[in-house]
Amino acid sequence: MLSTKQKILRRLREAQDYLSGQELSEDLGISRTAVWKNIRNLKKEGYPIEAVTNRGYRLSAVETEDADLFNEEEILRHLKTAWVGHPFYFAAETGSTNEDVFRLSGQGSPQGTAAVAAIQTAGRGRRGRQWISPAGNIYMSILLRPDLSPEAAPSLTLVMAMAVAAGVTEITGLPAQIKWPNDIVMQDPEGQFRKVCGILTEMRVENAEIRDIVIGIGINVNQTVFSEEIRETASSLRLITGHSVSRSALTAAVWAHFERYCTLFLDHRGFAPLREEYESVLANRGRHVRVLDPAQPYDGTALGIDERGALLVRKEDGSICRIESGEVSVRGIAGYV
Repeated sequence: MLSTKQKILRRLREAQDYLSGQELSEDLGISRTAVWKNIRNLKKEGYPIEAVTNRGYRLSAVETEDADLFNEEEILRHLKTAWVGHPFYFAAETGSTNEDVFRLSGQGSPQGTAAVAAIQTAGRGRRGRQWISPAGNIYMSILLRPDLSPEAAPSLTLVMAMAVAAGVTEITGLPAQIKWPNDIVMQDPEGQFRKVCGILTEMRVENAEIRDIVIGIGINVNQTVFSEEIRETASSLRLITGHSVSRSALTAAVWAHFERYCTLFLDHRGFAPLREEYESVLANRGRHVRVLDPAQPYDGTALGIDERGALLVRKEDGSICRIESGEVSVRGIAGYV
């Protein structure tokens, strides 16, 4: 059910000209004061609403398209999925969207439930590392309950990587690639690969069966300043494109691509139908890499992936090794990729 603020926004979008406070008051059955308060809140959220005495209010359509408006209403306006993001919960700030979705799962929320936030205060990355989550970016997580074996579940991380890469390319018009298994990278104006997204998949298992899976995504969208620790490897879509990027449109685009890829993955119970497309955006492919195996690190050339999403690396002695996601780290010999 739409809130009063959302109803006012919808009426402003539909209007061809100015809408008076009296018209909005009568249409929605609220006081003129309530209209004014909701208009004020919409302005605080960034909506370019003009107010002219004796004429009323008008939403500037051109400025709205250029603005980075990130809230429930804007995401819903772009959303075109059947089950991904239905329902979804938006928060200006939360601790961790992964934790939010696990909590919703425990309350019986269906597959496809998602949580989205503009800021995280307790985000985490792989191996329990802290995930810095400043303003201007996208932090979101989605709930899955697939009919898969726990061993097959890690491939879903690669499925999400494909979705993010496709969504970023769609919205920015610039190619996004994957650094195996699931970092999304783009080339900056100097041609250096920079990480713009990280993905964390967490799974709960009961009696050797998957109880639920939560995939969390953090995309550097409009962030412009990075800490000294990561500034050599990280960037944002804004820094790479030279302009602000709509987080709401990007959120919806990623979900649309994920729904398509995930449906294929689940229908075929594996990565086989996605392998060729994944390899087409695999930044490591054909590059020299260093495999940081704790037992014995080695160098080689990344060839691509197999039908389960494992990276295939040809060692210097000609033998081919298969690397499962999460087993070891893979780094470029010259640069990040």
